[in-house]
Amino acid sequence: MAALAAIVGIAGGFGAIGFRYLIEFFQAVSYGSEGNLLELARATPWYFRMWIPALGGLVVGCLVYFLAREAKGHGVPEVMEAVTLRSGMIRKRVVFVKSLASAICIGTGGSAGREGPIVQIGSAIGSSIGQVLRVSAERVRTLVGCGAAAGIAATFNAPIAGSMFALEIVLGDFGLATFSPIVISSVAATVVSRHFLGDSPAFIVPAYQLVSAWELPLYVILGLFCALVAVTFTTLLYRAEDIFDNLKIPDYLKPVTGGLMLGLMGLLFPHVLGVGYPAIDLSLMQKLSWWVMFLLVAFKILSTSITIGSGGSGGIFAPSLFMGAMAGGFFGTVVHHIFPEVTASPGAYSIVGMGAVVSGTTHGPLSAILILFEMTGDYKIILPLMIACIIGSLASGQLLTDSIYTLKLARRGVNIKAGKEVNVLKSISVKDVMNPEVETIPENMTLGRLAEKISKSKYNSFPVVNSEGDLTGILTFVDYHDVVFDESLRDLVVAKEIATTKVVTVSLNDNLYNTMEKITLKDFSILPVVSPDNPSQLLGTLTRRDIYSAYNKAVIKKFILHD
Repeated sequence: MAALAAIVGIAGGFGAIGFRYLIEFFQAVSYGSEGNLLELARATPWYFRMWIPALGGLVVGCLVYFLAREAKGHGVPEVMEAVTLRSGMIRKRVVFVKSLASAICIGTGGSAGREGPIVQIGSAIGSSIGQVLRVSAERVRTLVGCGAAAGIAATFNAPIAGSMFALEIVLGDFGLATFSPIVISSVAATVVSRHFLGDSPAFIVPAYQLVSAWELPLYVILGLFCALVAVTFTTLLYRAEDIFDNLKIPDYLKPVTGGLMLGLMGLLFPHVLGVGYPAIDLSLMQKLSWWVMFLLVAFKILSTSITIGSGGSGGIFAPSLFMGAMAGGFFGTVVHHIFPEVTASPGAYSIVGMGAVVSGTTHGPLSAILILFEMTGDYKIILPLMIACIIGSLASGQLLTDSIYTLKLARRGVNIKAGKEVNVLKSISVKDVMNPEVETIPENMTLGRLAEKISKSKYNSFPVVNSEGDLTGILTFVDYHDVVFDESLRDLVVAKEIATTKVVTVSLNDNLYNTMEKITLKDFSILPVVSPDNPSQLLGTLTRRDIYSAYNKAVIKKFILHD
């Protein structure tokens, strides 16, 4: 595992470097040159600036729709879902489709980050290596975490933060067997990154010092303010996704609409285009006025929600840093104006705000603290950073139970906090377990013939069907045990007259968790399986024994056996 972790780390590091170069290539194609996107956008004629994100959206929409749907959006939830429900199995094509789609989206001005795609790319590399070498399911999960750690470490030049992100957010596992490979992978990726990009921090920060102990309560207030920003961003992101999902146009054309809306916003505030690091630098160096920073918080929330909600491909980490820098800069400017003698410069509050918003959106305060600490390389900022990040995470958790990552999964019915047994059941489909050979009872079967059938069958519950084979009821032991052996009723009563007509069924596309909830509702022994398009079309049956057997096999395969 140590050797595999190092291989995944090196591959993830090269993946991160290659992805950054790919973004620069598409940016040069779109805006005519590499370099600072903010300056390039300002120099681009307005009629081109408005349409470039829309053209990028057209290409991204087609790539995602026709090649890999999981490349849509910000990437990390898909990795978490793969870890939770599919033992870390990620399709190999995701590496290429996600790289290309996200690079085009960001390079043409899409308001998204490169960290989420890099995490998904690194995780896909780790999963692919695990699948090729046929290692156990648990080790595939660990290699996925190694890939995620490598991506973050290489992006931010932050090996400790990369490790913590994978452990705290992606895997939720701090065990030694998981921790050691992830650290190795993170270090390997950082070595690759530093060879190509140097050893400088991601941001050049102004000199900082804690002027007075009276500042600490102000950082508590900043943490609360950043929690509001984080919750607003999370809520509006998925509200925008719902709005675009309900649009009556083909899915591959929706990113075009989002790109055009983004282009119009870019006419007024080009700061929101792309990753947004140039604008963050302006905030840290105190070159933006307080009202511009306040407006940029709102516009960045809106632009990122539109970019990702419309079907674009990119992360939410860099936008969270952007919002935090602007929110912190705005807050710092105000408090420094009111209390000039006991507060640091507004740039210090921008740094802390970055960590606090990231902590509020991801609900990962440890990762946020370490990432900002390693990105700035300044230990003096650690105390207010810790306070604001913890407050931001706690407050946002009270306002919104799920993080920006887990909320996407919760909307799909996946609860990664529910425990392994629940997620094992959710990972198994009804169609993979059901028995297609069904013992049915015709509606017109008499009690005499029914008694003969029961005596020869291993079941005590039977679906009732009409002459066309459609499901019309269910006949259980409770329905017939008092009458089936009554000689006076043998030829007078038929199955239809004693069957239960209100049938509880499961669809072919349901999972075993939903099925288990239904089968325990009234202690059923059997559930009919019907077509999702026609609830009367009987396709099979599912019993408690089938569910227990499938669950036990899945647990043995996932957590005990080594392939």
